Amino acid sequence: MRLFFLLTLTTLSLVAAPTKPNVVFILIDDFGYECVSANGGESYRTPVMDKLAANGVRLDQVHAQPLCTPTRAALMTGIINKRNYTHFGHLDPKQQTFGNFFKAAGYATCIVGKWQLANGFEGPGHFGFEENCLWQLVRRPGRYRNPGLEINGKEVDFKQNEYGPDLINDYALDFITRKKDQPFFLYYPMMLTHSPYDATPDSPDYLTAKSVEGTKEARHFPDMVAYTDKLIGKLIAKLEELKLRENTLVVIMGDNGTGNGTPSRFKGRDVTGGKGSSLVWGTHVPGIANWPGQLASGKVCADMIEAADMLPTICEAAQVSVPPDIKLDGRSFLPQLRGEKGNPKDALYVWYNPSGGASAKYEFAHDAHYKLYADGRFFDTVVDDREKSPLKEADLNSEAKAAHAKLKALLAAHQGPRDDYFVKQSQAFGGEAGENADGVKKGKAGKKAAAAAPKAAEADPKAVRFKERDADHDGKITYEEFQASIPDKKAARERFDARDTNHDGSLTLEEFLGNTAKTK
Repeated sequence: MRLFFLLTLTTLSLVAAPTKPNVVFILIDDFGYECVSANGGESYRTPVMDKLAANGVRLDQVHAQPLCTPTRAALMTGIINKRNYTHFGHLDPKQQTFGNFFKAAGYATCIVGKWQLANGFEGPGHFGFEENCLWQLVRRPGRYRNPGLEINGKEVDFKQNEYGPDLINDYALDFITRKKDQPFFLYYPMMLTHSPYDATPDSPDYLTAKSVEGTKEARHFPDMVAYTDKLIGKLIAKLEELKLRENTLVVIMGDNGTGNGTPSRFKGRDVTGGKGSSLVWGTHVPGIANWPGQLASGKVCADMIEAADMLPTICEAAQVSVPPDIKLDGRSFLPQLRGEKGNPKDALYVWYNPSGGASAKYEFAHDAHYKLYADGRFFDTVVDDREKSPLKEADLNSEAKAAHAKLKALLAAHQGPRDDYFVKQSQAFGGEAGENADGVKKGKAGKKAAAAAPKAAEADPKAVRFKERDADHDGKITYEEFQASIPDKKAARERFDARDTNHDGSLTLEEFLGNTAKTK
C-alpha cells in the first residue's frame, strides 16, 4: 500500500510538472500610445486590448524608435541601433534574434506579418523562424485587399478580395493549432495599422473604396484600429479554445508612433501622430503583457522600457538562454510584470538614423518627464510635448537640474564612434514611398539639392520661417506645425496641400519653398 501511495504521488507530480510556456509577441505597425482606450485614447475601439491590460499589466512608458526597421532591429536582437543598425529595410545577417534563441531552446518558431528586413527568402529561417507567412519579404505589393504575400518561400497573390491581415491571422491560428502540443514562439509583426488607411472587411465600402497613400486623411483609420483589436481577439480566443491560455505569455506593443499627422483625441485634447519624429508622439507606444496566473493583474507599470528590453524579458519568462558572448542592451522587466520592484531603467538612450552611418539624425536621452538632446536642447516633455520651448539651464528648478544631470551622464556613457562594419553598410533612406528622408532625390541631383539647401536657408526669408516651424528639427514640418501661425485654417490647409507634392503629410524645405513639381 505504501509503495502504491508513493508511485501515485510520483505520477501526479510528473503530470503537474510545469511545461515550457508559449510566447506570442504582437507588434502593431504605426500604432502610437494614444490609439488604445486603456491609455486614455478617445478615438478608437480597442476592447480586447483594454481587457488584456485590465487583467494583466499595462506598460505606461514603452518607447520605440521613430520608424519601423530601426525598432525591429532593436526588438529582435536586444541591441540598440547604435551598436548594430545598418540601414532601412535590412537586418545585418550576422545578428542573432529571439527567433534563433527560442529555436535553439526547442521551441517551434513562426513569424507572420510584415518582414521589411531583406535577406531574401532565406531571411526568416536564418533568423530562427521555421515557418513564415509574410508581406514585404522579397517584394512590396499591396498588403490589404488582394494582397501579395510570401508563404514559406513562395510568392502567393490573392485576387478574390481577400484581406491581407485576415490571411496572416489565419496562418497564425493554424500554426498555434498545429503546435498546441509543444512549446511555440509566435512573432506577429502586424501589417495594420500602417497607411494607406484603407477600408477593412468590416467597413461598409470595403469592396468599393479606393486605396489612397499617405496619412493626411484619417479615412478608415478607426476601422483599421478596430480590426486590429478584432484580430488579436481571435488569437486570444483560439488560445482559450485549445486550453493554452494559462500557459501562454502574450505581449503587445507598437513599433513607432501613429502615422505622421493622423489626428486623434487623447485625454480630452487633439493630438497628431508623430511617426518619424523624435517627439513623444513618434516614440511613445502602447505596451501590454498578459499571462493568467503568472503576471500581476490590473497593474500599471510606469518604468521606462524600450524595444531592446523585450528580448531579455520574454527569454527570461520562457527560460530561454541567450549566448553569453552576446552583450545585450536590453534589460528584463519580468520582475515588474510579476508585481516586484525589479531593476528598472531610470532613463533611455536613443540613437536614430534610418540611413545608418556614422552619426545620428536624433540622439537624446529621456525619462518620462524630461528629454536632453546631444546638441544640448533640453525639454520638459510633459508640459511641452511638441518641444517648442527649450529650457534654459540657468532657469531650471532642482527637479529639472537633477534630471538634466542624469540624462547628460547617460549620453556621456554612450559616446564614442560606431563600429565601422555597420557604418559601411549605410544607405540613404528613401522613405517608404520612395523619396529620400529629407524629400530630396537620390544621386547627383540629390547631392546638389542638399548642398543648396543651407544657402537657400540663408538667402530666403521663407526658409527662415520653415526652420522656425520645424519644431522637432527633423527637416520636415507637419500640417500642425505649418498652420500654427495662420488664423485662416481653411486657407492653411489649401496652401499646405498645394506644397505637399509627395503626399506624405509633411513638407520638406524644398516643398515649402515651392521648388518641387506637383506629382499626380
